[in-house]
Amino acid sequence: MSKALLEGWRVRDFAASLYAERRDLKDGRLDRLLGRLRGRWAQRAAPLRRRRLQQFAERVAARAAELSALETEHLRDRATAVRTALQVQGLADAPVVECFALVREVCSRLLGLRHYPVQLMGGYAMLRGALAEMPTGEGKTLTAVLPAVTVALAGAPVHVITVNDYLASRDAAYLAPVYEFFALRVGLIVPEQTPAQRVQAYGCDVTYCVNKDLVFDYLRDRLARKRARGGACAVLDDWLAGACRPARSPLLLRGLYFAIVDEADSVLIDEARTPLIISSDVDDAQGRELYAQALALAASLDSHQHYLLRRQERSIELSDAGRVTVAEFARGLPGLWRIPRAREELVEQGLSALHLFQLDRHYLIVDGKLQIVDEYTGRVMADRSWERGLQQMIEVKEGLALSKRRDTISRITYQRFFRRYLCLAGMTGTAIEVAPEMCSVYALEVLPIPPHRPLRRRDLGQRVFLDSERRWAAVVERAAAMRADGRAVLIGTRSVAASELASQRLLAAGLPHAVLNARQDAGEAAIIAQAGQPGRITVATNMAGRGTDIVLSTAVRQAGGLHVILSEYHDAARIDRQLFGRAGRQGDPGSCEAIVSLDDELFVAHAALLLGWLRARVTSDGLLPGALGISLRRFAQRAAERQNSRIRRQTVEMDKQVERSLAFAGRGE
Repeated sequence: MSKALLEGWRVRDFAASLYAERRDLKDGRLDRLLGRLRGRWAQRAAPLRRRRLQQFAERVAARAAELSALETEHLRDRATAVRTALQVQGLADAPVVECFALVREVCSRLLGLRHYPVQLMGGYAMLRGALAEMPTGEGKTLTAVLPAVTVALAGAPVHVITVNDYLASRDAAYLAPVYEFFALRVGLIVPEQTPAQRVQAYGCDVTYCVNKDLVFDYLRDRLARKRARGGACAVLDDWLAGACRPARSPLLLRGLYFAIVDEADSVLIDEARTPLIISSDVDDAQGRELYAQALALAASLDSHQHYLLRRQERSIELSDAGRVTVAEFARGLPGLWRIPRAREELVEQGLSALHLFQLDRHYLIVDGKLQIVDEYTGRVMADRSWERGLQQMIEVKEGLALSKRRDTISRITYQRFFRRYLCLAGMTGTAIEVAPEMCSVYALEVLPIPPHRPLRRRDLGQRVFLDSERRWAAVVERAAAMRADGRAVLIGTRSVAASELASQRLLAAGLPHAVLNARQDAGEAAIIAQAGQPGRITVATNMAGRGTDIVLSTAVRQAGGLHVILSEYHDAARIDRQLFGRAGRQGDPGSCEAIVSLDDELFVAHAALLLGWLRARVTSDGLLPGALGISLRRFAQRAAERQNSRIRRQTVEMDKQVERSLAFAGRGE
């Protein structure tokens, strides 16, 4: 990798680490405040930056006629020449223009797709370390190949990070011919791989992976070499040890150089509430009896007297009266019951298992085992478990076999991990709402990119019903009407339980349909492939949100396109927009609407004080007046976003405290 490339990324020094990465940023409250202000200011300067992107795209397009006339072998020669130029000059404008033009021509010949000017703009924004906000359906997968090829040719490893295995596998396979043309190797990280296969995949020029897999592999590297001091010291240690030192297993990663984060707001914002943790299994012979006692005691406590329940923060804290009750219960009991803080935490976990975690919403039971469901993607998180006894508490609650208790040995937050890349870039369809936080936390400026074609999606507004019964009746009625018109219908739900309830209502009405949730993830590709056919009704969790491209048949397109029904609002309006974005993609016709109810989770958790007043204003047909419904949604979602932002800040602060504790115990990150 050239010195010019590092200078372009403003890398002055590296962390004392196992491989190339930036130093951990030590920012305080003032730094974060200034970052948020800079993020807001960047939005005002966005038109000027977009003009520069347009000028770049025009320069690339000007090369089209010359390159299209060249034979394939001559294109390969040009690719070899541009590789040399990039490795010497870094990301200077001249070789970058040439590289983008070559990638565009190669994609046209091999894939039958030529980048639009807006895709060239988005690719250049990412190459310069920005977050490109491109409307859904604008071809972000094809856009990402532009900066990926350019940086890889310049000599730096590239990580293209997606939100699930399906998208990573799809994109890597689809774009492989393009990378091969430029003599670049493309790798793929999937959960079932062995360490040797992962080393090989990360050793490629461009690696497609899922955010969780990548971070866990990073933590595994840190654990495997926790005694190494990095740099010359590690080399000296090896030389002094000679043959006495056992052979080390190879590192999985090669370093954190350039990352393109797809659906960046989901990864960097939504999923950043929870740190990623590697744990060790610990036998607990008396666990079941201990957890059963804690659950029984938790079930007997009164929410008004013994504990404070914060649903929106997903936390529970015992009151003074609750602590006294727990102490009285523990009198004469052995083990953890004798330690005040341990027994209180045990009961708090029991309360969490009873009141904060629900079957078919936060977890599934598959083949007698507990499987966690990712609330943002709707997918099962394989081989993941909750810590500090919560996993075992829920297993006892559900009458399952008890797994081993897990103790934390390494952890890191997304905020701290992604800031270590030498250059971080991203793309998404929804980021403008969180632009200040993106700039404050990750130094990522959000650049909105205009659509290639005018948006033809019609927004039919929202209907807020008094209760769920009326809501589901309206959803079924609308789906039946759209099906009769020859349209395709997508019904979005927040949980597995809600998707199965919607399925029951559709079956009762005699409406054939497909269900896509964490139970049917194996058939995802087949379900999505049929979702754009005439009269097709698909009920889906967030699995059918980000990155899902529903291809419409000619008949559906002529009938009006895909109709999306949102059956419950999410905490962030961005996630709602992602679901609506399945319709009206790339100039296709389409429509969307929200059909919700006052007893939905968002309203109960974040606007509970308003609900009584609002119920009294419901009309005779069970509907809340439109203006009140809009105000309710905005109020609840803003409250939820503020709460989630506070949780993300607290997560980072807690992670720093835990790191200091683990480091003191010799088990640091």
